[in-house]
Amino acid sequence: MRKILTVLAITVALTLTGCGYNTFQTNDEQVKASWSEVINQYQRRADLVPNLVNTVKGEAKFEQDTLTKVIEARSKATSIQATPELINDPAAFQKFQAAQGQLTGALSRLMAVSENYPNLRANQGFRDLSAQLEGTENRITVARNRYIQSVQNYNVTVRSFPSNLTAMVMGYKEKANFTVENEKEISRPPSVGFDTAPVKPAATASGVAK
Repeated sequence: MRKILTVLAITVALTLTGCGYNTFQTNDEQVKASWSEVINQYQRRADLVPNLVNTVKGEAKFEQDTLTKVIEARSKATSIQATPELINDPAAFQKFQAAQGQLTGALSRLMAVSENYPNLRANQGFRDLSAQLEGTENRITVARNRYIQSVQNYNVTVRSFPSNLTAMVMGYKEKANFTVENEKEISRPPSVGFDTAPVKPAATASGVAK
């Protein structure tokens, strides 16, 4: 009896291996690790925002609407629980991405507007925070690219034969990934350069600056 059970165990193990079971485990762990890094970098960015906003508040007459949008976007982005289960829920994943995209856009606007305030751009605290933000945006891009590749590998295993049979039996489904629109958005991180001249206010037809 013991020999029969051993043979059955070996047969099952070989069958699962041949059908991609072990590949699923490897790819799934890689997706989880890549996703954790994405979340870490998004959190790093969110942690920078309060200090950045407080520094900008010190600049007289800075556009309050721009600051408000950054604060609201951060609040919305951090209100979504980025659990491991989120990547298995396309709708929740899309909502998460939309929130992060709004924060990216709001920060980009803030950096663009800051070009009109020479004193702010000369502030060392603002310069340091801006450099940290730029570095974080670059890390986000790298982390997202790794996640994209990990999900692609996993999803190919889900769709390919004979591993797709294992997927059907074990309930493995394709995981959500970043969309083309998301990638266009993340490829334009907030501009934090200080080598260009401040943006001049636009003039009206009468020649009076707005």
